[in-house]
Amino acid sequence: MDMQISRQQAAGGASGHLTIDLGALRDNYLTLAAMAPTAQTAAVVKADAYGLGADIVSQTLFDAGCRNFFVAHIDEALALRLRLSAEARIFVLNGLQPGNETSCAAMAVTPVLNSLEQIAQWAAHAKKLGKPLPAAVQIDTGMCRLGLSPEELGVLASGPQLLEGIDIAFVMSHLACADEPDHLSNAAQLSVMRKAAVAFPDAPVCFSNSGGIFLGNDYHNHLLRPGIALYGGAPSIARPNPMKPVVRLDLAVVQTRTVPAGSLVGYGGSFETAGPTRLAAIAAGYADGLPRSLSNRGAAWYNGVRLPIAGRVSMDSIILDISALPEGTLTQGSLVQMIGSEQTLEDIADDAGTIAYEILTGLGRRYRRTYIQPGETPAVASTSVSHK
Repeated sequence: MDMQISRQQAAGGASGHLTIDLGALRDNYLTLAAMAPTAQTAAVVKADAYGLGADIVSQTLFDAGCRNFFVAHIDEALALRLRLSAEARIFVLNGLQPGNETSCAAMAVTPVLNSLEQIAQWAAHAKKLGKPLPAAVQIDTGMCRLGLSPEELGVLASGPQLLEGIDIAFVMSHLACADEPDHLSNAAQLSVMRKAAVAFPDAPVCFSNSGGIFLGNDYHNHLLRPGIALYGGAPSIARPNPMKPVVRLDLAVVQTRTVPAGSLVGYGGSFETAGPTRLAAIAAGYADGLPRSLSNRGAAWYNGVRLPIAGRVSMDSIILDISALPEGTLTQGSLVQMIGSEQTLEDIADDAGTIAYEILTGLGRRYRRTYIQPGETPAVASTSVSHK
């Protein structure tokens, strides 16, 4: 029996299979940590660990030695707090929204304070409780997103009492262009960070995201904060990807057909066949995180053969031109690969005109998920080989 069909049947006839290699995830974490052995290494697990499942991903990383986890929202932090050991520190990157002080303090969640208003909220709650409360303080070093402005830093410098009751776990910032190693903004932000950190002489510094780790020792400081690199994404757009792939996505064929020359394919008839063409419909679309911008541009792969997308990506289906395969190769239930050894996250993102982050975080909940535990061998090995 065809191995692809056999695998599909063994998984209960699911239309899409998302395989998540937790061993590769762990190895990526250890690889990044080894690059700065005197620093701690955190993990960014916001957006449900970039769509891969925050509970199981965070526990895998905790078992690998990670003790600091970053999420974006308070609800993510509270859910994770119930799953992880009390040893784990959970930071909320978006800081405090009014009214979240009680939950943060009660559940031992650490906010990242991004403004004087958030600092005042947290200090007031510490005073109310009669005990110091931990927080990270973020500085805007040039991204103009989150963090204290130079003016706000000046206010703190002249009024250190504003931080009374706050135990500063880390002073941090975020690099805007770390995935471009030669970008001038990296050194500029580093200079700003060093000057700003002087105002917090006893506080450890957290500065490097995934790309920043690869910028060298000057950027490492006390805590690394990788995200996309943990999940197999490329930390730099200018260098080969050193990370192990963590995800593989295989999609099932729903139907095949042969159409004559001049046939219009899909919504709007945006693809017209030039000759007799064999087509396959696969069971995923933009509702499953495969962007509509892949229409007439992207592809799936089967045993080293590229199968172009013909026509528009629909909500629940995509049509492939399978004419390059011998007739009868694909039938109902056969699996084609969208992400894996044939096509990396970066490949599909390039075709869609977006970034790997958007592809990864958009993968939907309708896929049948298989987690490969550390030490187990994936049924189908994933590599970082790209055909592009």
